[in-house]
Amino acid sequence: MDPTPTLISRRSSKQIVERIMNAIFLICGITAVIVVIAMTFYIVISGWPAISKIGLFKFLGGQVWNPENSEFGIAPMILASILATFSAIVIALSVGVVVAVYLAKLAPSRISTLLRMVIDLLAGIPSVVYGLLGAIVIVPLIFDLQTSFGLPTSGSLLAAIIILTIMILPTIISVSETAIRAVPLYYGDASLALGSTKLQAIIHVIVPAAKSGIVAGMVLGVGRAIGEAMAVIMVAGNAAIMPEFLRPARLLTASIPIEWAYSSGLHREALYGIGLVLFVFIMIINILLNAVMKKDVK
Repeated sequence: MDPTPTLISRRSSKQIVERIMNAIFLICGITAVIVVIAMTFYIVISGWPAISKIGLFKFLGGQVWNPENSEFGIAPMILASILATFSAIVIALSVGVVVAVYLAKLAPSRISTLLRMVIDLLAGIPSVVYGLLGAIVIVPLIFDLQTSFGLPTSGSLLAAIIILTIMILPTIISVSETAIRAVPLYYGDASLALGSTKLQAIIHVIVPAAKSGIVAGMVLGVGRAIGEAMAVIMVAGNAAIMPEFLRPARLLTASIPIEWAYSSGLHREALYGIGLVLFVFIMIINILLNAVMKKDVK
């Protein structure tokens, strides 16, 4: 019996399945692009009218946020968001890379498995739980510092930074560890063969080789830190004043959920404007970090 027709039918069926899957993947990709473009247009169309009415420089540079008097300056919120995000990323990246190196190259298998389970558990905890723990544990600890300096004893920018650091740390550790494990073993072996110690090989060879993955983890951490709202609302104090580490502060993400329910007219349009500014910030950060990643790859 000639097997050729059977082979041809199997091959044609596989080609049909491949074409169907390619079409599904193409549709999903196009849908994702359309959704992103639609969101972008919606945010721009909704947020720009308020910015044009208030004035771009007055909106971005104004230091007073008082909707009752039609004063919509978001400079304190912008600075608070930048300080909180930058500080949290610096601390989390410094600690996260060290922990990732330990898990990937130094820790015994049992310890690394146990720590990895704990880190995965921390990554899955809802942000409101982090905010609750921060309000119960971290904010009261900072009260003593605020009292000693004669400051208002409430939430603070420092508490928000600590909470954001704890929240993004599991993501940075997981992605950085994966990147470090992906570095070929002969990189470290070659360094050891040239007389380096194990620690020198890790610091000068393995970690630089995993830089693109570490930067990817930082991108994810920045996205979560600058976009977090609930946990920040519970610990930051939510005062729209120029930020100081031990004083209450309000981040950009906090204003929208706090004031949305009772906003209307220009006030609601201004909240849309805050969303637009936040969207632009995230786009700029992602573009810059992606440019750094591409430069490292080249």
